[in-house]
Amino acid sequence: MVSAVSFVPPFFLVAGYAAGGFESSEVATVDKFLFITDARSTLATGLSAARQLATGFASAENGYAAGGNAASKVATVDKFLFTTDARSTLATGLSAARSVAAGFASRENGYVAGGREVSNVATVDKFLFTTDARSTLATGLSAARQSPAGFASRENGYVAGGNTGSNVATVDKFLFTTDARSTLATGLSAARTLAAGFASRENGYVAGGNTGSYVTTVDKFLFTTDARSTLATGLSAARQSPAGFASRENGYASGGYGGSRVATVDKFLFTTDARSTLATGLSAARESAAGFAG
Repeated sequence: MVSAVSFVPPFFLVAGYAAGGFESSEVATVDKFLFITDARSTLATGLSAARQLATGFASAENGYAAGGNAASKVATVDKFLFTTDARSTLATGLSAARSVAAGFASRENGYVAGGREVSNVATVDKFLFTTDARSTLATGLSAARQSPAGFASRENGYVAGGNTGSNVATVDKFLFTTDARSTLATGLSAARTLAAGFASRENGYVAGGNTGSYVTTVDKFLFTTDARSTLATGLSAARQSPAGFASRENGYASGGYGGSRVATVDKFLFTTDARSTLATGLSAARESAAGFAG
């Protein structure tokens, strides 16, 4: 999965969402996990159309599911109001129809980075939360690539791994004040694609994915230095294409594919990085959903 959690003030973080994806076909389902209990419900109104391989990001007030594939690639951006879970669809979608991008957000803006149109792209689209106006950054990713993972600190957005024709370990970093891009000296612990991204206040995480085979690996980046470590305990099973989201206290990797689709939701406690698995997973086994939290 190709998804991300934006930084939002922690008192707004009430629930995590896994939107769309692929079961035996594309679905419009949006599952919601209440952070205080991890109870799952399913929204009465899902995505505007069944699709997989969208990316997620969030403001304090709204969650977004952008692009994806619904028999063909789409530019659609659906928006969910957290207070009611009502869905609307932006008049202006992505700058082009594409799937398998990375999503992340600052307080003011949401970003959709890379992905695949007819071929891989380096494009980074930016949505201003106050108006949902879209612009496109003058400087995109360091190389055109699909299927990276996205996450963000308060100051920076990160785009990790993906595939440029082969898997890469590259991590690009965007400074929110100027949108300037740099590339970390230390990338992922191995070149991989189709991982999930999520973040705490202090660290960003890249969970699972495919290095040529499915992996359980969870890499962790310390925001103050961008130093990378790898958790002693990874996912509960090797898989690609989970959806990532986070509360103030925990990060989640939901669903995915590891030889078969799963409904599993793994949960990482940020204070210790200990992993548990929710008693109730997704409403159905599925991969390639978009994750966001609000």
